[in-house]
Parts: sequence; C-alpha cells; structure tokens
Amino acid sequence: MDNPQEQEEDPNQITAPLLVPSDLPTAASSSSPPPDQVEEENSPIEQVALTVPVEDDPTMPVLTFRMWVLGTASCVLLSFLNQFFWYRKEPLSITSISAQIAVVPLGHLMASTVTDHVFFKGSRWEFTLNPGPFNIKEHVLITIFANSGAGSVYAIHVVTAVKIFYGKHITFFVSLLVVITTQVLGFGWAGIFRRYLVEPAAMWWPYNLVQVSLFRALHEREDRAKGGMTRNQFFMVAFLCSFAYYVFPGYLFSMLTSLSWICWIFPHSILAQQLGSGLYGLGVGAIGLDWSTISSYLGSPLASPWFATANVAAGFVLIMYVVTPTAYWLDLYDAKTFPIFSDGLFTSTGQSYNISSIIDSNFHLDIEAYEKNGPLYLSTFFAVTYGVGFASLTATISHVLLFHGSEIWQMSKSAFEEKKMDIHTKLMSRYNQVPQWWFIVILVANIALTIFACEYYIDQLQLPWWGVLLACFIAIFFTLPIGIITATTNQTPGLNIITEYVMGYLYPGRPVANMCFKVYGYISMTQALTFLQDFKLGHYMKIPPRTMFMAQVVGTLVAAIVYLGTAWWLMETIPNICNTELLSSDSPWTCPSDHVFYDASVIWGLIGPRRIFGDLGTYSAINWFFLVGAVAPLLVWLAHKAFPGQDWIRLINMPVLIGATGMMPPATAVNYTTWIIVGFFSGYVVYRYRRDWWTRHNYVLSGALDAGLAFMAVLLYLCLGLEDISLNWWGNDLDGCSLASCPTAKGVTIEGCPEAERNQSPRRAIASRTFVKRQTQPSPVAPPWEEIDGGLRYSSGSEMARSVAAARSLSGNTSMQLGASSLGHRGASLVGPFSSKPAGNDIIGIDLGTTNSCVAVMEGKNAKVIENSEGAHTTPSVVAFNQKGERLVGTPAKRQAVTNPTNTLFGTKRLIRRHSDDPQT
Repeated sequence: MDNPQEQEEDPNQITAPLLVPSDLPTAASSSSPPPDQVEEENSPIEQVALTVPVEDDPTMPVLTFRMWVLGTASCVLLSFLNQFFWYRKEPLSITSISAQIAVVPLGHLMASTVTDHVFFKGSRWEFTLNPGPFNIKEHVLITIFANSGAGSVYAIHVVTAVKIFYGKHITFFVSLLVVITTQVLGFGWAGIFRRYLVEPAAMWWPYNLVQVSLFRALHEREDRAKGGMTRNQFFMVAFLCSFAYYVFPGYLFSMLTSLSWICWIFPHSILAQQLGSGLYGLGVGAIGLDWSTISSYLGSPLASPWFATANVAAGFVLIMYVVTPTAYWLDLYDAKTFPIFSDGLFTSTGQSYNISSIIDSNFHLDIEAYEKNGPLYLSTFFAVTYGVGFASLTATISHVLLFHGSEIWQMSKSAFEEKKMDIHTKLMSRYNQVPQWWFIVILVANIALTIFACEYYIDQLQLPWWGVLLACFIAIFFTLPIGIITATTNQTPGLNIITEYVMGYLYPGRPVANMCFKVYGYISMTQALTFLQDFKLGHYMKIPPRTMFMAQVVGTLVAAIVYLGTAWWLMETIPNICNTELLSSDSPWTCPSDHVFYDASVIWGLIGPRRIFGDLGTYSAINWFFLVGAVAPLLVWLAHKAFPGQDWIRLINMPVLIGATGMMPPATAVNYTTWIIVGFFSGYVVYRYRRDWWTRHNYVLSGALDAGLAFMAVLLYLCLGLEDISLNWWGNDLDGCSLASCPTAKGVTIEGCPEAERNQSPRRAIASRTFVKRQTQPSPVAPPWEEIDGGLRYSSGSEMARSVAAARSLSGNTSMQLGASSLGHRGASLVGPFSSKPAGNDIIGIDLGTTNSCVAVMEGKNAKVIENSEGAHTTPSVVAFNQKGERLVGTPAKRQAVTNPTNTLFGTKRLIRRHSDDPQT
C-alpha cells in the first residue's frame, strides 16, 4: 500500500482504494488478450488502467427481460421521486447510485424465481425470460436507464415559471414538446462528437471510474467475515435506518432540518438571527440532522473527494463570511434595505417587486411601467451570487488553460490526429457501431419539430425560428471544447450565463423566449455531455453500442414524460404551490429552485441584462467579477511555479473555490455547513484512518441513505400530506429565526420586523418608508391625514390586501394606499368609516384592486386622476380627506387614465401641497 499522505495530496489518487484491481470471476468464454499485449495496449491513463477490466465476454446476455423491467422501473421511480422532491423546501436529488445498488438483490431474486422456459424454441423469435444469472452488463444498462431519471429535466422550470409564477397559459402538449425536444436534441451533438470524445483513450471521463469500481465491487464474490456484513447486508441495514429516521425531520420534528442555536439565544435580535439562521441568514453554527438537508443541492458528501470538499469549504467561507457581510454592512447598493440572504426581487424601498405590473398584455416588458416602478434590486447575497457566476465561468477557462493546457493539447492531438486505439477500443470494435445517420435523423427531426413548435405556438413560447438556430449554433460550438475539458479534467464550465446574456441583449423584454433559448442552447449541450459520458461508461463495461443507444433513447423519453406528468399533477393538485406568500409557514412546497429560475427569467429575459448589469443598470460593477475570475487562477499558477515543492498549492482549484456557492440560492447556509462537516469526516477522517471501511462501505452508505429517505418521504406524503395532517408545535417551527430576513436600514418597516427607528410611531414609519430613498431635504410639516386617529388601520407588504378585504367586509368601504404604488410596492392602507362625501379640491385615494392605486383631486362630482399606477382592472372606489383632515364617505369614482411620466414618485405630499390652502402642507 502506498503512503496515505502521498495519496492524499494527489487529487488523481483520491479514489485509489477503489482502483486496486482484484480477481474478478469471468465466464469461460470471455476473451482476454495476452498479458504482454495488455501491458502494451492498455489505457495510457493510469487510473483507467488500474480500474477498468481488460477482458470481455461477448456472449453475455444484455437485452434481457430483467433489464427492461428493472431499468424501466428504476427510470420511472427516480423520475417521479426527483420531480416530486424538486418542488419541496429541501429538494432531494436521488442519484442513479441508489438504483445501481438497490437493483442488485432484485436482479438476483428475478434470476432465481422467474421461469427459464424458452419460448418459440428453434425459431428466429426464440427468447427466454431468464437467460441465467444476473450479470454485470444487465446491471450497467439498468443504471443507464436510472441515469435518465436521476438527472433533472431542466425544461420543467420553463413550464413552472410560465404556469405558476407568471400566471400565463401554456398547454400540456406544448410543455411536452419543449421537454422532449430539449432532452433529445443532445443526442445530435453527442453523435457528431462521439468519435472524438468516446473512442480515444485520452478522453477518459474520470467520473465513470467510481461507477466502474462500484459495479466490480457489487459483482465480485464475497464471503461474510465473522462478525461482519457483506455489502448487500450493510446496504439493507443502512437503508432501514435511514427509512425509519426520516419520520423525525420529515414530520415529527422538522426543526432537525436546521438547528440554528444562535436564534434561540437571541430571539429578538435581527443581527444575531442574520448571522445564525441556517435557512435565511449566514448560518453561523447552524447544522442540519437531516440527510435531505445535507445532500439536497451539492449531492452526497460521501462521494466527494476531500480536496474538492476543501475547496468548496474555502469558497463558502470566503463568499458567505467575508464578501457578503462586508458588502451588507458597508450598505453597498443600499444592501441594508433588503434581507441579507434572499432570492427575491425588490423595489428601492425593500418591498417585493410587483412583476405583473411591468408586463403588458403581450407578455412583454412594459417600459413605461418599469420606469414608473423604478429599478429592480437584489439582496446582497443574490447580487454577489451573480458576480460569482461571472467569475466562475472565466476562472474555469483560465484554470484549464494554465494547469491543463499542454495536457489538453496533447490529448486533443491524440484524439484528433493519432486516434490511438487502446485495449478497450479494440475490444469494442467487435460490436456493431451506431450508424451516424441515426444521430443525424434525430438531430434534423428534432430541430424541425422545435422550430415548428416555437413558430406555431409563438404566443406561448415567444422564441422565433432564428433563436432556435442560434441556440443550436452555440450548443454545437461549445460541445467539443467543453467536452474535452470535462472528459480530461472532470470540470464542466456552465453556459447558462452566456445564453442568458446573449438572448437578453438580442431579444429583451421576453422572458419565455430567454428561458427557451437557454434550455435549447445550454441544456442540449449538457445533455450531450451526459450521453457521451454514458457512452464512455458502456465503452469501459463493453456494452454493445446499439444496445446502449436504445437504452439511452428509451430512458430519456420515459423520464421526460414522467417528469412532466409529475410536475403537472403537483401544480394542478397542490393549492398555492410555489407561492410563499400564500403557503403556510410550515409548507414544504416552496419551490426554491424554481424561484431562482423565475428570478433569472425576470433579470435576463423580462428586464434584460442592460437594465441590470449594463449601462442602464444598478449593478454594472458586478461585471468586474469576470476579470476577477480570469486573474485568480493565474495567481495560484504563479504561486505553484514559485514554490514547486508545495504540492498543496496545486490542489487549490479556483473554479471550484469561486463557484462553491453557485447553488445558493436556492441552497441555504445550513446545506453547506452540514455538507462540509460530513464531507470532512468521510473524505478526510474515515478515508485516512479507516480506509478499509471507507473502501467497502462509503458509496454503499450514500446510496442507502438516499433510498431510505426517499421512500419514507413519499410514504409520509401519501399517508399524511394528502390529508393535510400536521403537527403544530415548536419543534416544527423550522429554525426559529423569524427576524433573519428583516432589513436593518433606518425608516424601513416590514411586517413582522422590529422598526429600525424606535422613536417613531407606526404611521410615521410607514410614511418614512415611502419617501426615505428619494428625500433630499427635510420634510415639510406633516400633512393633516397623518394626524387622524380614530378608525385608522395601516399595514404593508403582503398583509395589506388581507387588511383591505377585512375592512371592506366590516364597513363596506375601501382603502387608500399612500405614496408607494408607482414604486411597485403596496405601501400603507387607510380605511373608513368616513363622515361625509368628498368635495371640490379634496385629496382622495382610489384603490383600483390588486396592488394598483392612484391619487386624484375632486373636480365637481368626479375624481380627476393626477397620478396612477397602470394595470388596474377592477372598479375603483374612493376614500377622501377634506382640508380639515376629516374622513369622507367612500363613493364610486370615475377613472381617467392620466399619467405623469416625468415623475416616478407617487407624489402624495406634492399633491397635497399643490391642492391645499395651507402652504405649509
């Protein structure tokens, strides 16, 4: 055994314990090249040579009844479970490793129980349901099926955003077209580049070695040691423990999801809860005793090598505990006006941005309404996250060029010029290859269907035909270079920012077009890389290429249909799904990932990058992160050259470090803190000091924890969730940090939050909130309506609509909104009863329904609108105040659409000053 310390410092040796070859029993008919030939022709990549078997049994049955049953069942089950959990507060990603392990006992069970009778014996249709023992090739194909259900169908985000967040019409048929075409388009790019990214030995796809190692471990003969357990026995014990335990965080004691002890100590401190909340703050000291919390976004920490976990930890600490709090407490971009951690979109005064008010009837950006509402603001962390995304993209390119440039060049020459055949490629040459025209037919038909769908259903998808072709061009241009990077370094730069940027500039104001462009340009390339990686797995395991192709196509189509069907069912049956304002506080259906996707569609698609990150935007300085990302790997590279004896410097991976928080939001701090702790314990402590145990049980434990959690969560939902049976006690109060999302800027008041200015009355706080961001000189004497006491009600934020509705039902009168509507938030509401009817020159407020309102002055019997908020669609009513400040009886008003585009401030004070006899007011 090599020195553990030396192995630990080399990232390529992280899986060394899994790479040691062992005697694998093979069939008598297997073909093994002579040892000298193997030595000469084996893969030039050492890890591959140590891991992948160099023999093959071409007579081993592959397309068996067991494969179709278990493969299809795995695909359907994983597709349903992953989409089911995707909408939940802690979305669980169940990987194919769960199915890879779980089907082993099922495969052996079917081999021992299903009849081996041969049907139609002697004819060309001869077949049997049981061709013999469950074998490793069947197992690989089942896992390929499961892979289709394990990866999320990104196009579902488009359907959710349109149907739920924008509230627009999209049919199931159109949704199905988008989902299937985006998933299948990647086959075209994979077919074009497979000869360059699969066959050459230089393209070795490192991630596949873990699965190859696991396949071999599961199919080796194994005797149970005295007092010990086999891998299968260990899996069942861990599975049952995970299954039983999840009833606590999943139902009985949901606070286990995030234990934020600082909030318990300081229940009335905004600062302490901002620091300590694991769900809505920085997560200092927060920990989650829930496997879904640990593995929801970053995957299983048990599968992460320690050097990668360490880079994620360093990046998380840098962004979460240095950059974000520094920017917040320096009040950059008015950071204190907003929550420190949120994926929401806000107005300049900290209220939720009313996106519907800036969308016209054609589902485009209403520029006049946007200018009236004012610019869009992000929370501190959300703004930093976009900067991190910019930096991560350039850091990946810079890092690969500096640390792997010459290596990639040599491997590229090997792939494109020499096409050196290693032993695995030679063994695969005996099988019939997939004809190139199969891929071309799929590609052409898919592009044609996509163009038809986008043109015929342009009202639902918004993407023109040239957008489809441009997306395809971007995908085909980047698939090969990014494929080379992924196949040789296991690092995949993201294209989502590029596609969003390009379409945001070329076709602004159309959010659905931007979303569709992203999925066709970015996700089709990602799908292509997934298919190529699976092809390489089949290459290593000697699966006939045409059989592999068949499993991939069928699995992709089945997964797409199940994913969409599950999502549609949930959207139709769960009231207020994804609507965090209307859901109860303990509801799991908050759709965190879809909120982020929706916000991105608003930022890049509806408003456009120019009005946010460009010359017309608030966050133009964020573009400097592109330069930061390009320079950071250079500094590490120079340090490595200056101190070549310090091997740890080379382990600093800037793309991983800078992009560590790329999943936040929707991921939260507790997801990271707990993931890092478990990753350290598994990847460093156990791997270093209990390596034999780690080798045998680490990946098995990961799959068992995933599977047990998934089955219990579904059982809880079917037995209790459908009947809305819940437990209301403090243990289900999540992390108990109710103040973590409160702003700390003076004069800003949010419902449920302590007032920043303790010395002002509630009414003054609301009025201050309306004007604090625009006021440049001391306010004049307060207008008379501020002095009214009896019958006054006020509220803000999402509670205003409920307050107004309650007042209407009690008094028959309506409300007045003060000073905030044209800035895009709800402001304060005043309700009756009123003593007399409005007279000439009385200032009135007209509530026009939803969040729209206007200010008017009486002229005779009618109300002349001075300023209004566009988009009103209900019959207006009037509340008014005369010159003495007396409340008046509400009467119907005649609305006239008069706007003042030169002043985006809802000028309550200005109007009072203009129409009052008192010059001081």
